[in-house]
Amino acid sequence: MANRHLSRSVVLQSLFEWDFRNASSTYAHESLLRNTAEFAPAAGDSVFMDDLLKGVIERRRDLDLVIEKAAPEWPLERIAPVDRNVLRLGLFELLFADRDKVPAKVAINEAIELAKSFGGENSGRFVNGVLGAVYKELGEPGKDETSKKKKTVPYDQMPLERLGGAIVYTKHQGELYLALVHDIFGHWTLSKGRIEADEDVEQATVREIKEEMNLDIKIKHKVGENEYIASDPEVGKKRKQVTYFLAESPFTDITLKQTGGLDDARWFKLHDALELNLYDDVLPIVTKAMQLLHDNQKPAHTGKKT
Repeated sequence: MANRHLSRSVVLQSLFEWDFRNASSTYAHESLLRNTAEFAPAAGDSVFMDDLLKGVIERRRDLDLVIEKAAPEWPLERIAPVDRNVLRLGLFELLFADRDKVPAKVAINEAIELAKSFGGENSGRFVNGVLGAVYKELGEPGKDETSKKKKTVPYDQMPLERLGGAIVYTKHQGELYLALVHDIFGHWTLSKGRIEADEDVEQATVREIKEEMNLDIKIKHKVGENEYIASDPEVGKKRKQVTYFLAESPFTDITLKQTGGLDDARWFKLHDALELNLYDDVLPIVTKAMQLLHDNQKPAHTGKKT
């Protein structure tokens, strides 16, 4: 069965690109095709995604008017692009979708989860507040309905996918720099990629960084691991386990691999990195790596008295 949450994520990504670039509906459709091929090639849900994208774009003005009325203290242009498009998507399903296929509570909960995944710290609460206000205005449709509980797969029985990532650094003109990638949801993050079965994690990480940023790295330290749950259209929920390394690279131009999920990659001076918009689960990894780099810059203690 197709995973509708994944499909909505791909549509949201395409809406974000369309809105951010102030592009045409044709561009939005092309973006959807590209993002589907990149992130959900086996979803088998193209009709649903096409209809959802087309519906949001065609009813954009109506949806924006509803947002303005439900959140009068937040002018549309002041709402973060991700939150703005989550609201459009959620409102379209809440107001115009077939309720037998998408109950009101499902439309709201899906939008809240998208906001939590791709927005800022307060995005989930903000989307919940706006959609909740509209839901009440509609008379709380489906309030007394009960839905069948989905089969829950125990955490330890979920398929595990391994990934390798790196905090890539270099030294240039006496300054330390970090290489970071930027996704279309407005966050700077770490380059990472999939580790194939029986593949050495360090060698795989070197390969993935080369493919994604065209940087030749040398692994220095293992920094830590990060694990999260993601949805897969074929197997459902699965665990993604990322092993992160501190890795050195020459100071050369970064050439970002063209994918639908990333739109930029740059070198940042070490002390500027923590000021960026980083994901919450990435921040501790970056901080630990920065501490290792800072410690390595300290002069060695000789033990001699002066």
